[in-house]
Amino acid sequence: MNQSEFLAAALKNPVNEAIARELDALALPDAWLVSGCLVQTVWNVLTGRVVDYGISDYDVFYFDPDTSWEAEDAVICELARRFPPELKIEARNQARVHLWYGAKHGVPYPPLSCSTEGIDRFLTANTMVGIRRAGDGYEVYAPNGFDDIEGMIARPNPGPNFSPANYRAKVARWKRAWPEVTVMEGEPSHAHRCRPREGGDP
Repeated sequence: MNQSEFLAAALKNPVNEAIARELDALALPDAWLVSGCLVQTVWNVLTGRVVDYGISDYDVFYFDPDTSWEAEDAVICELARRFPPELKIEARNQARVHLWYGAKHGVPYPPLSCSTEGIDRFLTANTMVGIRRAGDGYEVYAPNGFDDIEGMIARPNPGPNFSPANYRAKVARWKRAWPEVTVMEGEPSHAHRCRPREGGDP
């Protein structure tokens, strides 16, 4: 699977396209639609399920130097105003994740300098992906490429906030919803970049 094929599949879910469009209109700093809503849509396309099957929420990352709770809450409320109440959108300012992550998850979380560094911290390597509008098209951040997404392979992404227990819980839920998923224990290599390469390639 290449970048164009990934995008075509991920955008078959109209919610993904709508959120990316609204993020562009809002002009949130360093904003991306990320993770499971993209990967799971592709899985659903590959396995012939309805495109939103199994998707519990839609994750939005942005990076705003204003790390106040009030500023983040204003973004959450604005996105909620733009979409139906039954649609769960999880918007998180990556500039303030280190302020609460440790207390919530029990593992350290060093401060980030951009949204894509937050993508690099995902528990699973196959969900390290994000998209955003760029002119008439899209930019894609996918430091591990698309092979694991196409192959429906889940593997841990080692990092400062990795938790084996949290990883096992996440992939167990995936396995229940998508029995085709293969769960791996290997440790992939991964990069840390604050923007896609030239031309938007991963």
